[in-house]
Amino acid sequence: MVRVRFAPSPTGMLHIGGLRTAIFDWLFARHEGGSFILRIEDTDRTRLVPGALEDIMAGLRWAGLQWDEGPEVGGNHGPYLQSERLEFYQKYAQQLVDEGKAYYCYCTPERLEEMRSAQQAAGKPTGYDRRCRFLSAEERARLEGEGAAKVIRFAMPDSGTTTFIDAVRGELSFENALQDDFVILKSDGFPTYHFASVVDDHLMEITHVFRGEEWISSGPKHVQIYAALGWEPPVWVHLPLILGTDRSKLSKRHGAVSLRTYIEEGYLPEAVVNYLALLGWSAGEDRDIYSIDELIEKFTLDGVIDHPAIYDSQKLLWMNGQYIRMTSIDRLAELILPYLQKAGLVPETLSKEQMDYIKKVTTLVQDRLKVLSEAPEMSEFFFVEEPVFDPKAVDKWLKKPGTPELLMAVANRVDALDDWNMEAIEAAVREAGAEAGAEGGKVIHPVRVATTGRTVGPGLFETIETLGKQRVVSRLRKAAEMYNG
Repeated sequence: MVRVRFAPSPTGMLHIGGLRTAIFDWLFARHEGGSFILRIEDTDRTRLVPGALEDIMAGLRWAGLQWDEGPEVGGNHGPYLQSERLEFYQKYAQQLVDEGKAYYCYCTPERLEEMRSAQQAAGKPTGYDRRCRFLSAEERARLEGEGAAKVIRFAMPDSGTTTFIDAVRGELSFENALQDDFVILKSDGFPTYHFASVVDDHLMEITHVFRGEEWISSGPKHVQIYAALGWEPPVWVHLPLILGTDRSKLSKRHGAVSLRTYIEEGYLPEAVVNYLALLGWSAGEDRDIYSIDELIEKFTLDGVIDHPAIYDSQKLLWMNGQYIRMTSIDRLAELILPYLQKAGLVPETLSKEQMDYIKKVTTLVQDRLKVLSEAPEMSEFFFVEEPVFDPKAVDKWLKKPGTPELLMAVANRVDALDDWNMEAIEAAVREAGAEAGAEGGKVIHPVRVATTGRTVGPGLFETIETLGKQRVVSRLRKAAEMYNG
C-alpha cells in the first residue's frame, strides 16, 4: 500500500511551498488509496518557532489535508515528533558504528573552522577531511578518557558513484569522491535531518518521498544510509522549483508569503489547493479549474513536470474569484461574516433577520469579490446609517445644477411606492428622472452616489431594494439638502 509523508520542520509558519508538497503527497495517497502521514521534524531545537507546529497543523486542516497518521491522530508508527524518537536514531547510529560504517568524530568546532578556512584559501571544496575516520584505537581511547565531545559521522564511499532513480527525472548519478562524511548524530544525541529522515521513512514504511528538487543533492547521502542499513529505499519524487513570474527564486515580492496571510486575506481553501496542485503537475488538459475529487482522480506521477513552475499571484487571485462565484450564498455569507464583524459593521451576535440581510448583501457583491477581505469595503454602505462619500463622485454628480431637485423628486417618487421591489423601484427612478429631463446615466449616477457614496457597485436597483425604503429615502433627501446651493 502507498504510504507518503509530509515532514515539515516547525522552524517557521507553513508557507505555500510547503503546502504544495503536502498537496502532492495527499493527492497521491488519495488517488492510490494509501495513507498520508504527518511527521514533525523538530530535532533542530535551536531554530524552533513557538506556535509554528500549531500553525502547520491548522493550515493543513484549513486546506482539507487531513492526515491519516500523525500528531493528534495517532497511528501504529509513532511517535510522530522526531524529538520523541531519539532512541531509534541512537540505536541505528550505534549499529553503523559497530559495523564500521560510521565513526565517532572528536574534532572541535575550532578545528573544523580552521580546516574549512584552509580549504577555502587553497581553492578546494570545503568538507570534512575524515581525520577521525582513521584514528587508532589508542587515540580514540585517549579522547574518550578525556571526555571529549563527539558526534557520529557516516563513512561515505570515497570512490565510484551513487546512483538512484527519480520518478520525475530518471536516473541520477553522483561521484562519491565529491561527497562528505556527514554528521548523522550530534553531540547532544539528536540526529541530523539526513539520518532521521531515512530512519523514520523506513520505520514508518514510507513508499514514496515527495520533496523539492533542492534535495536532489542529498540523494547520495540517503541512498548510502539505506544501503548501509540493508533497507530498501522508497521511490524518490523530486518536485520542481517554484519561481516568480520573473523566473527568480520565489519571495515575498512575488506575493509568496505564509499560508496564514492567504487565509487572513480571504482565499478559499479549494482555490488555493487547486492552484498549488497545478504548480508542478498537469493533467494534460487545457483547463485550470478542478474540484478536489477531480484532482484526486487525475493525480499521477506521470503528470509531475521536471522544469520550474511559475507562481503567478494574479492567476491565484483570479482563480479565487472564480471559486467565490461558485460558492453558495449561505456558505459565502458565513465566510464573509467574520470580516464584517472585524470591521465593526455587524454585531457579534446576530438575529435571523440580520443574517438574512447579510445574505442579501452577499448576493449583490459575490460577482465582484476576488478575496473575502474585500467584503467590508465593498459593502460598507449597506450597514451604516450614512454612506461615506467619495469626494470625486460628489464633485462629478451631486454638485451639478439641478441635481438636488432631481434627488428630491426621486426620493418622493420611491417613498410613494406601495410595492418595494426592484421592478417598481426602477420604474419610479426612471419616471422621476424623465420628468426632470435626466434620463439614463444622468439619473442613475446621481442616485447611486447619493445612496451609496460611490460611483461603482452592484446593480443600482437591486442595491436600493436591499437597503430598504426608509434608508434610501433618507439618504436621497439628505444628499439633496447637503448640495442644494
